[in-house]
Amino acid sequence: RSLWEQSGHWENYRENMYTLLIDDVESAIKPMNCPGGMLLYKRKRYSYKDLPIRASEVGLVHRHELSGVLSGLFRVRAFHQDDAHIFMTPDQIEAEIIGVLRLVDRMYKTFGLGFHLELSTRPKKSIGSDEQWERATAGLRGALDAYGKGYKINEGDGAFYGPKIDIHIKDAIGRTWQCGTIQLDMSLPERFDLSYVGADNAPHRPVMIHRVIYGSIERFLGILVEHFAGKFPLWLAPVQVVILPINDELAPFADELHAVFEKAGLRSSVDARTESLKRKVREAQLSQIPLIITAGEKERENRSLSVRTLDGKVRFGVDIDAFIQSALENIAARKLELDMFAED
Repeated sequence: RSLWEQSGHWENYRENMYTLLIDDVESAIKPMNCPGGMLLYKRKRYSYKDLPIRASEVGLVHRHELSGVLSGLFRVRAFHQDDAHIFMTPDQIEAEIIGVLRLVDRMYKTFGLGFHLELSTRPKKSIGSDEQWERATAGLRGALDAYGKGYKINEGDGAFYGPKIDIHIKDAIGRTWQCGTIQLDMSLPERFDLSYVGADNAPHRPVMIHRVIYGSIERFLGILVEHFAGKFPLWLAPVQVVILPINDELAPFADELHAVFEKAGLRSSVDARTESLKRKVREAQLSQIPLIITAGEKERENRSLSVRTLDGKVRFGVDIDAFIQSALENIAARKLELDMFAED
């Protein structure tokens, strides 16, 4: 309890925390990762020359959400956050925030997701002085202006310990989801008495950024499932290749191909069930497996592949090594489209 009292969560966030009373000791399950970042910083003594210090983790947190708002992967009570806590001098604020915004842009573009930015300001329930809030808000506003991508103001929706930049992504059907955040915090470094040695050889208080890119990993996965409608790009697909032997006699050839693909780094599976080929192809398509390979007698004799893609096209006589190289190049580039056979 003492840790959460020191951080301000006990006073400002207790209704969302799971608390325990064991042997007259009151405790709480972690709802946020930030106090851990404070304790990590306090383990060492830093000079201004060491800053910025960036510490990241994927931490499991638990929050007592009302049952009526729980929804699939999108709103859960236990989830993982890709948190980072960045400790810096005041004159490093703008550069660090712009660096995080560029990271956000690069990460979301990888998934083909657009986004917009909102500056969320001081809520009614908060910690810290008016001066701290004004400085922190001005710091975020200055970084956003310098970034130059445009943003809107969301009055009163900041975290209780500091203002934040909320990053809202847009999925394939136009819905928006708040995932990433960048929060500028001058209160927690003071509450935990964090310091660094300045150029004047005197102690100074660092400024801290909390940042998440994905936010809740579980929520982000749910968004991706709906954004791609289950039809993931090759690099993201849980199963990238499925091999369908046309009869039991060709099952060893299918297993051989499977071993070759797995060794090359492709996520492969074999469907050797005694079902019709048509049915197995249909089920692979419904499972949205990007590459469907038919293992027939001709393919075994010629050491080649018949490759079907989800657009319904089939390529015959594909060289095994060329197929692997093309697939790996598509994956390495994290392409959103399956253009392995574009030249055809």
